[in-house]
Amino acid sequence: MPLDDDARVQRLRDEPRTDRPIGERMHRFCEALQTRICRELERVDGRATFSRDGWVRPGGGGGVTRVIEGGAVFAKGGVEVSAVHGDLPERAAQGLGVVPQPFFATGLSLVVHAVSPYVPAVHARFHYFRLGADPFAPADHWFGGGADLTPVYPFREDAADFHRVWKAVCDRHPGVADYARFKAWCDEHYYLPHRAEARGVGGIFFDGLRDDPEGAFHFVREAGRALLSAYVPLVARRKGMPWGEREAAFQRLRRGRYAEFALAFDRGTRFGLETGGRTESVLMSLPPEVAWRYDWRPAPGTPEAEATALFQPRDWLGTDEA
Repeated sequence: MPLDDDARVQRLRDEPRTDRPIGERMHRFCEALQTRICRELERVDGRATFSRDGWVRPGGGGGVTRVIEGGAVFAKGGVEVSAVHGDLPERAAQGLGVVPQPFFATGLSLVVHAVSPYVPAVHARFHYFRLGADPFAPADHWFGGGADLTPVYPFREDAADFHRVWKAVCDRHPGVADYARFKAWCDEHYYLPHRAEARGVGGIFFDGLRDDPEGAFHFVREAGRALLSAYVPLVARRKGMPWGEREAAFQRLRRGRYAEFALAFDRGTRFGLETGGRTESVLMSLPPEVAWRYDWRPAPGTPEAEATALFQPRDWLGTDEA
């Protein structure tokens, strides 16, 4: 009897086969996770559905980009899975500090921008990268990724709940993951130095997990599965809050910060463009509407001033009020 979609997703997600290259197993996991995430976000939105756009990379490989737009809850969201391979371009090789050689990269990228200024945006990426032609004996290979929350109006309890999920996941993989280190890494990575502020309230970020590939794979799988439990309760908590044009205007300004980071600092964006990635998919994370106002500053004592003051790295799980 053929498997239905739910059974197929479960089988792919939990497949124990270790006789296949770890990159292939990571790709299959990402495909299953993409299906699960899209179904749940469609359920939460209640109106819009994800489109499906398969694409082929000229240099080798391809992927599937799924996008939701104009929803009741989500203004724009994308969940992409890719598996690309070929010869590493010289510029990309220089960025990695290696010589040009065959490479393989697979992973899942996600970004969701909400309609309501009170529902935070979320971003996540989980990926595997391999150098060398032999998938069973690579010259080098590693895992990376993370998840971070970008609210317009930060709520301390939301930030704490989000971080609590990632600390619990990291704590279950002590030989591979370290919440304190990954949290600090995230704070540093998603900092806008030209603004002297954080992009959001952080989360975790990690890269170069190569000492224990199987252990790193188990950690990445659990982190990927935890994303919905970290984010969906926050959406449910905030989506019914009333808002007006003042909040929407502030949302567009904060989305401008998001766009600045993606275009000026994001290494994934740069790598995708340098390796001939599909432009629409590489730039999928950009918000639907943004605004920049010359030398804009929030009026003292307003909710916008309070929100802006919170965009600094801090211990959301402790008592740090700085």
